Amino acid sequence: MPQQHKISSRRTARELALRALYAHQMSGNKVESIVAEIIAAVDEQEMVKTFAKALFRSCVEQRAEIEKLITAQAHNWDFDRIAILDRLIMRMAICEFLYFEDIPPKVSIDEAIEISKKYSTEKSGTFINGILDGILLHLKTDGLLKKTGRGLL
Repeated sequence: MPQQHKISSRRTARELALRALYAHQMSGNKVESIVAEIIAAVDEQEMVKTFAKALFRSCVEQRAEIEKLITAQAHNWDFDRIAILDRLIMRMAICEFLYFEDIPPKVSIDEAIEISKKYSTEKSGTFINGILDGILLHLKTDGLLKKTGRGLL
């Protein structure tokens, strides 16, 4: 698969996962119900849906751990005052840092910034970049980042 197609497919999957996370956050509906309604129901390639499902489920399962990282890094910010979409976008990127060993952290950050430009506020990209850079540094320093393959660190 050409690299550009893979990037756009992953972007589509991330956007699907974001929609699912938002629906879950707002409705409190069960994970499998949201997967069926939002991810499985779309007309996309199976690999896009597979990645979106894995990212969504992982973000939901690891929510508490990921939100602790955001809270610790977001000095002088009350977690609940951070825009909901910004929180969800950061949660996806951090989830990729921690649980998707084949995705370079730089890609996760770049994707988070691009998605925030499309779905959140004008200043979100800068805010998200700063928080994610700090969390990535913390994870590297503490030896918590496990990436495999060339160019992943």
